[in-house]
Formats: sequence, structure tokens, C-alpha cells
Amino acid sequence: MAAYSTYTDVELTSLLKVGDQAAFNEIHKRYYALLYNHAFKRLPYREEVKDILQELFAFLWNNRASLILTSGLAAYLYSSVRNRVINVFTKQKVRTAYAASLQDYLVAGENVTDWRLREKELAALIEREITALPPQMRRVFELSRNEHLSHNEIATLLNTSPLTVRKQVQNALKILRSKLGANLFLTFF
Repeated sequence: MAAYSTYTDVELTSLLKVGDQAAFNEIHKRYYALLYNHAFKRLPYREEVKDILQELFAFLWNNRASLILTSGLAAYLYSSVRNRVINVFTKQKVRTAYAASLQDYLVAGENVTDWRLREKELAALIEREITALPPQMRRVFELSRNEHLSHNEIATLLNTSPLTVRKQVQNALKILRSKLGANLFLTFF
């Protein structure tokens, strides 16, 4: 039996590719503690670091035949550990964002889709009632509420008095209030 501890990384990698279990054991023995310390500096959770290393060595063994190392075994192992640590942080970030959005949803306590549907239906109902107003009253009301014009501006635009405009808006509001209900009306106007 050869003393695998004297083999170089290149020799161990070659033996690993052909399925030499002892070469794999030597790689594991040679790098496990170093990789553990490397990962633990970035991710101070022992169990997660152990999981990362177990996944790495399992991947190394399972993919040994197709393994291509362009910069050497040590560089490959360190890069793999670094990438797996980054993946852990990325997954934690996604979990945190998901938990926060779920918490926001629970705090809101309402079904947003249902609320939007009701809002659209209500807007359509209000629009129908506004359309049913007498033409001059509707024009004055729309200029006041949709165009945000003052009574004086509307009076100038329609060549009428500001008092007439004011009365038209009051009458429109009275009609809408009676048709839509006082509570609903106060919510939107």
C-alpha cells in the first residue's frame, strides 16, 4: 500500500479520477480542517459549515471522473467552499425577504387582490352615478374633482358665476351622497 500522504495534489487528483478511495481519503484528510477554518471565518455556524464540506466532498467523489481542475486542487476546493458559503447567504437573504413580505401581508390582514377588485367595482359604480348627473352639473363636478380646478377657474371657463359653480358642485355632491350612501361617499370624496 502506497503512502498517500507523500503524493502531490496532482497525483491524488489523477488517482481520484480513476476511483481510488484511498486518494479521496487523503484529500479529505489533507484539506478538511483547512476548508473548515476557511468557511467558519465567513460563516460562523458549525453545522452549516459541516454541511457545506460534506456536500463538497460528496460532489467531489460523485463527479470525480468528469472533474477538470484548471488551477489545482487547493484552488478548486477553496473556490467551491467560498461559492457554497455565498449560496448560504443568498438563500438566507431570500428567506428573510420572503418572511418579511409574509409578515407584511399578515399585518395588513387583507386580501390585496380582493381589495383591488372591490375598488374597481366601486370606481365603476361611482363613475356610472357621475355620468347619470345632468350634463352641466356633471361637467362642473368633473372639472372640480377630476381637473382640480377652483370654483373661480370653472366659472371663468364656463362663462358663469362662481356662486353657480358652487351650487352645481353642492347639488352634485348631494345627489351622489343620496345614491351611493353617506359612508361610501365620505370615503372617496
